[in-house]
Amino acid sequence: MTDNPLSEQIANQLRRNILRGKLAPGASIKERDNASEMGVSRTPLREAVRILAKEGLVDLRPARSPIVSIPSIKQVSDEVEVLLAVEKLSGELACQRATDQDISEISSIVDVMADRFDTADPLDMFEIDMSFHSAIARASHNEPLAEIHRTFLARLWRSRFLAAVKRRNRERVISHHRQIVGALQARDPEAIRTALGVHLDHLGEDIIEVIQQELDAKDPPTPAAT
Repeated sequence: MTDNPLSEQIANQLRRNILRGKLAPGASIKERDNASEMGVSRTPLREAVRILAKEGLVDLRPARSPIVSIPSIKQVSDEVEVLLAVEKLSGELACQRATDQDISEISSIVDVMADRFDTADPLDMFEIDMSFHSAIARASHNEPLAEIHRTFLARLWRSRFLAAVKRRNRERVISHHRQIVGALQARDPEAIRTALGVHLDHLGEDIIEVIQQELDAKDPPTPAAT
């Protein structure tokens, strides 16, 4: 984490621009133009880009403008495998170690999701959803595990957002999260692993589908010779 709050704010704005498609995969992030548009100097912008590079959202290039990353199917598939394993282990440990306050706060996030699902901006709702999963990782009270979760959640941030928008369904989303909370409240590791599996086991397929669609749109097939 950087000690510069302005860099964090700029990184958050760039991150949201990437998620909204304002900065598309492969797009250059021109230092001068973006600094001017945001009304900031180039130094905090440069630090913000480094933050996003660590998250895997941006690729740095020697003597050239950084670009928005274009992940490969293999890269995304591998990262999803790690994230799913970490999510389930975090849930199991949270059942054993979470404080009552941890569980209450996690449950309250689902209440916010239910209250705002039909009115919130999809990106705002996605961020609330991800805060739920991050809270469970923290409730494992295993800092190395929570750090791994933060890392891979950040690396999959954009593709997971695209998959969430594609499968946006209030009943499914709220029901799945309530089941996870119920297992956590019962402190039942097997139940939470099952609930997380129901919620996440198609994540890899969904993410790969949207990434493949992007790759196909970027490089359409060459027409067959006649």
